[in-house]
Amino acid sequence: MANILLTGASRGIGLAARNALTLDSHLVIGQSTSGGDGLIAADFASPGAADALWEQALATSGGRIDVVINNAGVFEAADIADPDAFSGAWSRSLAINLQAAADLCRLAVLHFQQHGGGRIINVASRAGHRGDSPKHWHYAAAKGGMLAMTKTIARGYAAQNILAFAVTPGFTMTGMAEDYLASRGGDKLLADIPLGRVASAEEVGEAIRWLVSEAPASLTGATIDINGASYVR
Repeated sequence: MANILLTGASRGIGLAARNALTLDSHLVIGQSTSGGDGLIAADFASPGAADALWEQALATSGGRIDVVINNAGVFEAADIADPDAFSGAWSRSLAINLQAAADLCRLAVLHFQQHGGGRIINVASRAGHRGDSPKHWHYAAAKGGMLAMTKTIARGYAAQNILAFAVTPGFTMTGMAEDYLASRGGDKLLADIPLGRVASAEEVGEAIRWLVSEAPASLTGATIDINGASYVR
């Protein structure tokens, strides 16, 4: 079984993935901003947090990580009419949604090169493909960057058995999604989803579990869409 570092493991998709992977008998080393419940505390808004998390995860796992799942994220609105809020939201969003994931991917690739390979799974978003609301430019940009990073890693390191995959949920029934649906008129948004409902966290967690345990190596570089056909590529 694999030693897995999973960020954003306290709720929503991260918690669902944690539960599914634990049931598969993997060792899941989870992160959340505040820690607790067996999770390592790491605030990705702070420089160096990803590096510190990596060292703690290595110590917990006995020096070997097989899989990194970058799931941590924030979804906060920014008004374009407020330059200070706009700039601050971009800095915070890119730090948490993209830079921390990039830092962990860097450390993982270097580690995997020494241990015969490994897997990276980046949880991006439908927004990385089709954009998001006028108050969430930064979120869409960060998730688009995560997709480009995943493809680059897959192409650059496949020969070393370092595999990279992305998952792009649309609206998912997590705390963040519930608040967003309520704020923008849930019925109108649901009308844009042919399936007629948002995905469950457990559905996304199962896709992550499959990528960890069963996805063939030739799938590296692929993005798995989970959006009820609201965005079809």
